[in-house]
Amino acid sequence: MKSEQKKSIKPYGTWQSKISAELITQATPGLSSLRNFNGTLFWVESRPWEGGRNIIMCQHKNGQISDVLPAPFSHQSKVHEYGGTAFTVANGTLYFVNASDQRIYTTHLESKSIPKALTPDGNWRFADLIVDQKNQRLIAVCEDHSSEKDPQNYIASISLTTIAPEVECLVSGADFYAYPKISPDGTKFCWIQWNHPSMPWDNTQLNQAEIKHSGIYNKNVVAGDNFDESIFQPQWSPDNQLYFVTDINNWWNISRIKNGQREIVFDSEKEFGLPLWQLGMTTFCFINRHTIGCLWTHEGSWFAGTLDTESRSLQSFTNEYTSIDSACVYKDSWCAIAGSPAKPKEIINFKEDTSTNILYSPSSLELEPKDLSSPESIRFISGGNESVHAFYYPPCNSHYVCGDNELPPAIALAHGGPTSSTDSSLNLKIQFWTSRGFAVVDINYRGSTGFGRKYRQLLNNNWGIADVEDTSHAISHLASEGKIDPNRCIIRGGSAGGFTVLSALTFTNTFKAGASLYGIGDLEILATDTHKFESLYLESLIGPYPKRKDIYRKRSPIHHAKGLNCPVIFLQGLEDKVVPPNQAEMMVKVLRDKGIYVSHITFPDEGHGFRKAVNIIKSFESELNFYQDVFHLQV
Repeated sequence: MKSEQKKSIKPYGTWQSKISAELITQATPGLSSLRNFNGTLFWVESRPWEGGRNIIMCQHKNGQISDVLPAPFSHQSKVHEYGGTAFTVANGTLYFVNASDQRIYTTHLESKSIPKALTPDGNWRFADLIVDQKNQRLIAVCEDHSSEKDPQNYIASISLTTIAPEVECLVSGADFYAYPKISPDGTKFCWIQWNHPSMPWDNTQLNQAEIKHSGIYNKNVVAGDNFDESIFQPQWSPDNQLYFVTDINNWWNISRIKNGQREIVFDSEKEFGLPLWQLGMTTFCFINRHTIGCLWTHEGSWFAGTLDTESRSLQSFTNEYTSIDSACVYKDSWCAIAGSPAKPKEIINFKEDTSTNILYSPSSLELEPKDLSSPESIRFISGGNESVHAFYYPPCNSHYVCGDNELPPAIALAHGGPTSSTDSSLNLKIQFWTSRGFAVVDINYRGSTGFGRKYRQLLNNNWGIADVEDTSHAISHLASEGKIDPNRCIIRGGSAGGFTVLSALTFTNTFKAGASLYGIGDLEILATDTHKFESLYLESLIGPYPKRKDIYRKRSPIHHAKGLNCPVIFLQGLEDKVVPPNQAEMMVKVLRDKGIYVSHITFPDEGHGFRKAVNIIKSFESELNFYQDVFHLQV
C-alpha cells in the first residue's frame, strides 16, 4: 500500500499552490447562452487566453463540436453595458453581435463564410436577437446611442430581404425592453418592459400583442400592471400558451396565461428566476406540450427537475451539480450548463430517467479533490435579527498543514450587483486563496437573490448598512466557532461589492485590509456619472438624488476617510463606463495623504471587470503580494 505523503508545516497564507493565477485564465473557459436551433446546440465560450474573446460554439447533429466564429470576431453585446445573449440561427445562417463595433453580422454555417455586416455602421447596440420567419426580419432589443442625451431603448426590426436594411423601431415608449418572443404559430408577440426608476427585479410589465408584417397590434399588459411585480423569461409553449416567471407571491415561480387569466403553475418557496443583469437568461424550457425542464435555487444551490403543467407536480433530479443555468430543450429531453464544488462548468443532458450525461466539458483542469476546499452552507444571525446565508471555505492543500494553535486569516467576499448572489460551484478564484491557507466566506448578504422578494428588498434604503453588517457578523460568527483568526480578516469585492468593501473598512473595525475591484467610493458621483441602465438604481438602494443628498454623503466612504485606517488595494480598468476610474483615484489619494499603505493597479485596456488573461494574472498576483506584505507572510 502506498503511504500517504507527509505534509509540510507552514503558516497559513504562505502555502505554495498549483492553482496559479495563470491556471485561472487557462483551465476553465466561461460557458453561457446555451441555445437549440433546429436540433443543433449553440453556446458562447469565453476565452481569457485569447484576449477575452467570446466564441460561438456548436455541437452538430452528428455530435461533432466546432467553433463557428472566426478570429478576430467576438460575440459581445453592450446593451445595458452588461449585454447578454446576442445571437440567433435560422435557415443555416448565424446572426450575431460583434464586440468591436456592435453591429449585427451574418455568416452561413455550412460554407463557413466570412461574416458580413447586416446592420449599418452607427451608434446602435443589440441583444436578444430572434428571427421572425413569417415576415423575414430580425427582431432585437436595440439601444440607440445617436443622441447626446441618454440612449433610447426599443425593440427593433431589421429586414432580411433588403440589401442594406435599416434599423426600424417596432415597439417603443418604455425605458427598457427584454425578451421579445414570437409564438410558434407566428401570430402572437410578447416582451417585457420597465421604466425608471425601477430595475427589472423591481417592477416589470409583460406585454402581449398580435404581430404582422406592418407592425404590432392590440397590445395589452397581461402581467405586472400593478407595478409591484418582477417578470422573468416569458416563453411560449408548443401550443401557443404564454408562460413566464413572476415573484408576485414573494418567490419567482412559473406562471401562465390560460383562457385569458393568469395563474401560478407551481407555487413554492423556490426561485425559478434571476436578476436580469444580462439579457436572454433562461431557467426553463418546454420538452413537450405539458412538460417543462426547469431550474431553481434554494439556500444558495441550484437544482433541476421537470414540471408537469397539467398535474402541476415537480419532479426533482438528484445529481452532483450545485450551479445550473441556461435551460435548453435538446432532442426529446433538455440540457443546461452545470458545475459543482469539484467540477468546472460543462454542458450536460438530462435523461428521462433523471440521470445526466456530459455533452461538452472544455476544462483542462487537473486537480485532485483533496486539493480543493469544499464549501459549507452556513446561516448566521445579523442585524435586525435577520438570518443570513453564506458559504464557508476552509483552507485546503494536500501538501501543507499549519502549526498548532494558529487560526487562518480570513477573506470575506462581497458579491457584486448588489442585487445578485453567490453559489457553491467550483470557483478557482476562491480556491486560489484557500489553497494558500486563507479561509474564505462568500456571503449572500441581505438584498441577495435566491431567497425571495422580501429578502431582496431588505437592502432597499439600506445599502452600505445591511450588507456591511452582514459581512461583519459573518466574521464574528466564524470567529466564535474558532474557525478563523479575527485579527487577520480581509474583505474583497468588485463593483457594488467594492462599495461594501470600502464601507466596511471605513465604518467598522472588523477588517484589517481590503481589496476593491472597480469599486465605488463616492455615491454622488455614481448617481450622476454612470450609464442609463443603473442611473436611477440608487433611488431604491439609497434614496432619491439630489433630494437625499445628505444620505449619499453620509454613506460615501470618500467623505469619512478618517475612519479608514488600514491598507487597501485598488484594481481598476480605465475603460470602465459603469464605475468611472476616478472613484478609485479619489480614494487612493485620501489614503496616501494619510500615509496609509495603499496599492493602485490600473488596466488601460479593461472595462468593468477583467477579461484578458494577462490582466487577470496581474490582478491576482498583485493582490496576493499585497496581503503577504500587510500580514508579514513570508513564503
